[in-house]
Amino acid sequence: MSHTSAESVTKTGMPVPGESVAGASAPDDSTEQFFTLWTVFKRSADTARDANAAQDFESLLARLADAGVVHRGSYDVSAMRADADIMIWLHGPKPEALQRAVRDIRRSTLFTGTEIAWSAMGVHREAEFAKNHTPAFSRGVEPAEWLCVYPFVRSYEWYLLPDAERGAMLRDHGLLGRDFPQVISNTVSSFALGDWEWILGLEAPELVDLVDLMRHLRATEARHHVREEIPFYTGRRVSAAEIAEVLA
Repeated sequence: MSHTSAESVTKTGMPVPGESVAGASAPDDSTEQFFTLWTVFKRSADTARDANAAQDFESLLARLADAGVVHRGSYDVSAMRADADIMIWLHGPKPEALQRAVRDIRRSTLFTGTEIAWSAMGVHREAEFAKNHTPAFSRGVEPAEWLCVYPFVRSYEWYLLPDAERGAMLRDHGLLGRDFPQVISNTVSSFALGDWEWILGLEAPELVDLVDLMRHLRATEARHHVREEIPFYTGRRVSAAEIAEVLA
């Protein structure tokens, strides 16, 4: 698998390091921060859910929105791997609010009989060699049907390489990514927030778009400078009623 130029892919194609992305404007870090959180739940017990569980969940999301927490989507990740069923994607300006929101979701009737299988938080910071890149979620881009999320860690040598050498590898990587303009990128920094350096959320209208992009980006020099990029969680965006069916 692979990450993207300046750790980013955008809906308009991959940005070349140092090049502005059309329609994207970097947020003012002094006034607003963009944190995001992906949390994966797995079914851990057979539980009879109240008939109103889905409706109650939608009401919870409305309350979270009032508190500044945006629910970008819920995703059916069941059967893609054995240890996951539903992934929740949240974002907002306050990390503690995102943490609280996940606790509220875990305690909700809809998520009774589940436990957290994986969770990762990130924050938008300046990406390598693409200062104008911003995650799609922070720019108000509408979510796509399919989502693939994975973390990655660079090689020990990567950050010690000359800027020009890193820039050349990222540029080549980015040019390959432009073959997939339909893929939306959300790349965030996660240094000190967990076990990874970066978290990448890729959105696309079709699942095969994600499969083909990831395979396409394997043939780059930057691949030599990735020492970890698992786990992967991939799924389709679903409604509250569909969550109930997945967890039944």
